[in-house]
Amino acid sequence: MPKFRIHDVSEPLMAGGEPGPAANRRLPEWLPWLGGAAVVAITLLTLIANLGGAVHARQVVPHEEWLAPEMDQANKTDSRSIRIKPGDHAVAILQQLGFSIGEAREMVIIATDRYNLRNISAGKTFKRVDSADNTDVYYNIDGEQRLHLQRHSGEQSWTCNMEARELLTRQRVVTGRIDDSLFGAAESAGMDQRTTMNLVDIFAWDIDFARDMRRGDSFRVIYEEHFDDAGRVLNTSILTAEFINQGDHFRAVRYEQSNGQVSYFTPDGKSMRKAYLKAPVKFSRISSRFQTSRKHPVLGYTRAHRGVDYAASSGTPIHAIGDGYVSFSGWKNGFGRFILITHNNRNHATAYAHMRAFARGIKRGVRVKQGQVIGYVGMSGLATGPHLHFEFRVRGVAVNPLTVKHPPARPVAGNERKRFEQQTAPLLKQLDQLQPLAAWG
Repeated sequence: MPKFRIHDVSEPLMAGGEPGPAANRRLPEWLPWLGGAAVVAITLLTLIANLGGAVHARQVVPHEEWLAPEMDQANKTDSRSIRIKPGDHAVAILQQLGFSIGEAREMVIIATDRYNLRNISAGKTFKRVDSADNTDVYYNIDGEQRLHLQRHSGEQSWTCNMEARELLTRQRVVTGRIDDSLFGAAESAGMDQRTTMNLVDIFAWDIDFARDMRRGDSFRVIYEEHFDDAGRVLNTSILTAEFINQGDHFRAVRYEQSNGQVSYFTPDGKSMRKAYLKAPVKFSRISSRFQTSRKHPVLGYTRAHRGVDYAASSGTPIHAIGDGYVSFSGWKNGFGRFILITHNNRNHATAYAHMRAFARGIKRGVRVKQGQVIGYVGMSGLATGPHLHFEFRVRGVAVNPLTVKHPPARPVAGNERKRFEQQTAPLLKQLDQLQPLAAWG
């Protein structure tokens, strides 16, 4: 048998990169054939050895598992949704969902006894769901109810019903510290603007958010978010809250009375609501205070300024600070567009001047409620910029609105006291357990 040697890659190469003498020894011509045959033989042996094992190693799928896809196919549903745009009408939307124009018109007519689909609103949706048994069409009227059109498979006629939507609730806890603005702090804490406005409304009788806010003020809020079955937030309800303003602590807790009326009270049962709000404009700044003598910015001479000026953007809503009726609404000399409200005790009146416009329906003789929008900030009359001139009058005489003490509304009734404590104690305990933030001062 011929002798041969396979080159060892560890043998050094000669100068210039040429292989050494051992590498130049010629290999037998039949060696590559032998190597190939060996590889084939080894592969065949491996396959034969593992052939039976391959069958036993295969995962056996139970009958119900491989049958399930066929069953799912039989029960398969297909759904499509279209969001309504401004100018859209129901027939066109239903056509986009795959119905003929005749079918779409028939559906609108059938629905009329339950809901007039000519009143659909932009931003809402129509949803079509097809299954082996039915074709269903849904239109969410509001957060609590929806219109449901249904046609059974193989039938031509439609049925229509109103259905209650499932409402979901989750509780949220928020703490924040004010460095720049309340809205900025609330947003950083993850609280939406709607809840922030509710927070302002709860404490509006005790805190003037235009005048009293300071860097370092803080708040703690426990509230509920209410969702519809599509996951959209419908509204929020503050359960309990604390606001620390310039070192003063204000607390409020929600209480539903036995007659169903919901109000906010202090932990000891006093009403948060008072006869008058602290300010008629939210989130503005005071540009001029009550003074017995002030140089008028337009006329140039000195005279008394018998009110408070709130500087705010043109169009900012103006709120009645208390219940009463409109005793004057119109143009009043340098005051421009002017409203005078006489309040329920007949001794107090409030004046609102330099408006850009009156709110719809506001005219002489109309009754207004505390917090109701009566007009919008402007600069009508003698004014150098958009602002509200606000006066508080006692028996016809203007007094400083910032120093008037407002009596609170009625506290929790004696026969509701136990019920109040049972309902509010867990909420206040939960508020106590929140880590307070650093307060002003």
